[in-house]
Amino acid sequence: MRPTLHMVPEAAWDAHDAAAPYAPAAYADEGFIHCTDGDDEMVRTANRFYREAAGSFLVLTVDLDATGSPWRVDEPGRPYPHIYGTIAPGAVMDVRRLVRDGDGGFTGITAR
Repeated sequence: MRPTLHMVPEAAWDAHDAAAPYAPAAYADEGFIHCTDGDDEMVRTANRFYREAAGSFLVLTVDLDATGSPWRVDEPGRPYPHIYGTIAPGAVMDVRRLVRDGDGGFTGITAR
């Protein structure tokens, strides 16, 4: 088992068919799914790229070895694995919520 995290807008995750493989909308353009290792790094990543984005976000804990797709860390030593395909439903081990403050900043991750 090789866990990592993936951030997804809550509305997109709720609209997704739980029995189908998952890929974010950006997958078609980018060709891979962004992931981040560790809760603290995920919060930093969320603040770096999504602070101005409206809405609520979730964090999926994904077992990379169970995705059914190849994956790799393209920048060795960095905490950002990329999945080169979809995420099989059984690879999603947990779904948690990113907590935001009144200014839109992300402050942590909690149970959904």
